[in-house]
Amino acid sequence: MPFEADLAHALNRTADSLEPDLTALTSGAVERGRSRSRRRRNAGVIAGVGACAAIAAAGLVLPGALAGARSDGSDMETVALAMPRSAITGTQMIDAVRKTFPGSRFDQAHGQSNDPSNPSGGWVASGGVDVNDGHGAANVGVSALRLKLPLRDGEGLSCDRTAGRAEAGDTCELSELPSSAALPGGALVMSEKITERQQTGADPVPASGIAHRWTTTVTLKSTGAQLQMVQWNTAGDFGGGSTPEPTRDAPPLSQKQAVAALTGPVWAPIRGAVG
Repeated sequence: MPFEADLAHALNRTADSLEPDLTALTSGAVERGRSRSRRRRNAGVIAGVGACAAIAAAGLVLPGALAGARSDGSDMETVALAMPRSAITGTQMIDAVRKTFPGSRFDQAHGQSNDPSNPSGGWVASGGVDVNDGHGAANVGVSALRLKLPLRDGEGLSCDRTAGRAEAGDTCELSELPSSAALPGGALVMSEKITERQQTGADPVPASGIAHRWTTTVTLKSTGAQLQMVQWNTAGDFGGGSTPEPTRDAPPLSQKQAVAALTGPVWAPIRGAVG
């Protein structure tokens, strides 16, 4: 699935630069929806929303703030991960994703637990589900991890990577949320839309076959807790490096709604556990 593929890629990208030894993580842990493998960009294997190689079958694409990740050809500082404060199970992540879309139908759920007791892995928790809210199926994945403070430029905190793809119609916006009871110290928000273009055989995919990925990343400034949601306007089997044809035009949640969801009560226990 797109969510898983994204995660696997992120893991591979960050394993080399992360401060901790994530070798084990790369081979068996979910890299969270952030493991948004660049593969999903080039092969339509999904990103958001950030999974691990272990979730091999799915190719989860985890949301994008993996520690140590750095834009290709950029001078961005690497972003290091910090150990989550308490354990989060893959089941908890899947349940939270489902609760974010009440009244919807779900299929193909995949989850990854973190493990704070494991110094070489277990840094990222993630959950991905195919969601049908009555307007077509969509793949949605959410990953949760904790960044080391002070925060620096990095995936989920900078639009540098998207800037080079502007000609393809991709967009990226950065904003901040004020301090509140739910978000002590405030939060940084990155909202990104990416067009996934790929070839099927010798013929280019028609306009109707172009998939899009919407990534919403919320990072708490006081704790470094980061949640990333990745939404696709397609769902189903992302195996073989192919992206299923779109089943809808827009994501289930607008970027504004995605921010409200990640900062709302459904995800409060996850925010607290990770940071």
